[in-house]
Amino acid sequence: MKVILLHEVPGLGQPGDVKEVANGYARNYLLPRKLVAAATATALASLNEQVASAKRRTAKLDAEHTSLVEKLSSVTLTFAVRVGQGERLYGSVTTQDIANALREQEGITVDRRSIQLKEPLRALGSFEAPVRVSANHEAKVKVNIISSEQAAAGVATATGPAAPAAASAATETSDTEATEEAQA
Repeated sequence: MKVILLHEVPGLGQPGDVKEVANGYARNYLLPRKLVAAATATALASLNEQVASAKRRTAKLDAEHTSLVEKLSSVTLTFAVRVGQGERLYGSVTTQDIANALREQEGITVDRRSIQLKEPLRALGSFEAPVRVSANHEAKVKVNIISSEQAAAGVATATGPAAPAAASAATETSDTEATEEAQA
């Protein structure tokens, strides 16, 4: 008997597979448990439509992810943070800070867990923060960390229309960190 698998069946196959099984196995085990459906012409046509729509949906998502990767790769974020002796940062720049800056400055909403930093950024300089958009797509966002004194002096050179927003977001970040340290 020819059947279409509706659920994974160990030793037989995955959902959507069309398999030839013994009549008794299908009648007594698979059909009563609703693990399969009979492979009629109508059911096969419906399966083909579902497979085609899944491929279209996957292609559309792939195109969206590719455009998001290109957009994220062109972003440069600048954070102005308080610096102590020896150019050590008070606090750090975390994945949450990067996600908030992306949302506020660029209008791109990214979950903080998709930003793949091994550890928070705790030094001045330029860094690349990998952002996992999907299993097959990853972008690298450029992150510049400067001291708040440099930002106030206007030494920092940011590119693009988001530069004023970057300075204000960076100042907000350093103000937040200063408040947290005062409370501690």
